[in-house]
Amino acid sequence: MKRTLLWLIVLVVSLSMVAGFSFAGCKEEAAPAELVDMTFITPRGTLEVMDDYNLWVAKEMGYFEEQGINLIMEPGPMDAFACTKFVSEKKADVGYPSPGVLTSSVDTGMDVIMAYEMMMTQVFDFAVRKDSDIQSVQDLEGKSISLGDAGWQVIVDPILIEIGIDPESVTYINAGAQWGQVVSLGEVDCALTWKGLRAQWDAQGLDLRYFLGEDFSKMPANGYCVRKSDLDDPEKKELIEKFLKATSMGIYFARVNPRAAAQITYDQFAAVREQMEPALALESMQQLHWGYTASERLGEGFGWFEKGGWNTYLEIIYDLGQTETELKFDDAVTNELIEAANDFDKAKVKADAEAFELNDDWKDVEVTGNW
Repeated sequence: MKRTLLWLIVLVVSLSMVAGFSFAGCKEEAAPAELVDMTFITPRGTLEVMDDYNLWVAKEMGYFEEQGINLIMEPGPMDAFACTKFVSEKKADVGYPSPGVLTSSVDTGMDVIMAYEMMMTQVFDFAVRKDSDIQSVQDLEGKSISLGDAGWQVIVDPILIEIGIDPESVTYINAGAQWGQVVSLGEVDCALTWKGLRAQWDAQGLDLRYFLGEDFSKMPANGYCVRKSDLDDPEKKELIEKFLKATSMGIYFARVNPRAAAQITYDQFAAVREQMEPALALESMQQLHWGYTASERLGEGFGWFEKGGWNTYLEIIYDLGQTETELKFDDAVTNELIEAANDFDKAKVKADAEAFELNDDWKDVEVTGNW
């Protein structure tokens, strides 16, 4: 009898192992879902900024993992066209180009399209010394403009046309990573800058004042680009939609609890902590967040493209000679992923944001501005 019982036990254990069942409760062990790598590349040559707060929040809170994505963040080289070239050549999956870089890339045949508008309003500004005799953007005619990369000229030329200045009248200076410092030192008249970077330059002690692009320009700004050919593949398209959904969740988290979003991003980088106190880092993020949420405030959802502004922009760059082809809206950008990108559980993200525990450095930081 004992021998029979022993054989029965051995038989049950053996069958459970062969069938892949857990002996406790006889339930099948579910294999952990395998995450798909996706690489994001910036156009700045650095990740040590507050600009990508939405991605850092989504990583920290597990929103990318929920979508089955392992997000890899890459700073990329300083080359203005790196983020489109890398995407087109399948060295990265998502880039963050300006409209000028995007359209020039599309015009030359790169396999890219902008699928999510991060900045519906003008993100780019101009910076001059506080004692400069330049009192308005119209005074930039005949002046020198500092850039971090020569490729940034495709960003500035259309803006100059929009405000009535012939780009041939200005002198561009490629100053590399010190393009803001050379203006502060009086070696160049003006520098291209953008939302978020202004607060960083203030933190570095650059003696500058700013002309805000949103005050003089109606042109669109940076967004996330992907491979256009991937939109024809249902599986790849769905993965991009999931990336964009996690992005939207990160932005919405920041709306509910901006200090938490800033803390998450701030804690990523010693260089940012050395440059800025928490209050200034939050100001940098707020400058960006207001742009990131422009289309959502209009009721169109995060990432939506406004067709009128883009059509005007495409006409200007064609007349300027930046593109050989007069690109159409659908050649450069698409709204086809926006509905999916905004299809997330706002109540859950809101609860996550409200429950996030701030550390001592952040719990008393004053939240200013519009959210």
